[in-house]
Amino acid sequence: MTRLGVHVQEQLTDLLAPLGIQPRHFGLLTLLKGHDGLSQHQLADPLAVHRNVMVGLVDDLEARGLVERRRHPTDRRAHAVHLLPAGRELHAEAETLITEFEAKLLGCLSPQEAATFVALQRRVSEHAGLHHDVHPGLRSSRPATQSAVSSV
Repeated sequence: MTRLGVHVQEQLTDLLAPLGIQPRHFGLLTLLKGHDGLSQHQLADPLAVHRNVMVGLVDDLEARGLVERRRHPTDRRAHAVHLLPAGRELHAEAETLITEFEAKLLGCLSPQEAATFVALQRRVSEHAGLHHDVHPGLRSSRPATQSAVSSV
């Protein structure tokens, strides 16, 4: 399992590199796609990253015109992060690449075997305290002094 996990992480990093993003950026874009307008603090919790790391991720995406910070509508101390059209386009492109990669990776399995594999992986991950919606690359960016935060 460890070898496969490392292989997948390396492949995803390489796959997303031509798009100028890392798996952690993809995770943030994915979260914003479903929950646009959350504050940086609200985004950090479900992705299980430290707030300082979240600021850097948002900075990266904002510099590229993929997301935008705006005043939070109910908390004047916070900024809401919004996915811009360019961010939606990049996310769709990355999602297509990842879907193709996953299909190729599971290509040696029948559709039923692939579904069973994914279901079993999800069950084992949840049992281990991992959440299947959060890419492991996001967690590795959290400073060692931070405790784990519950995922989405």
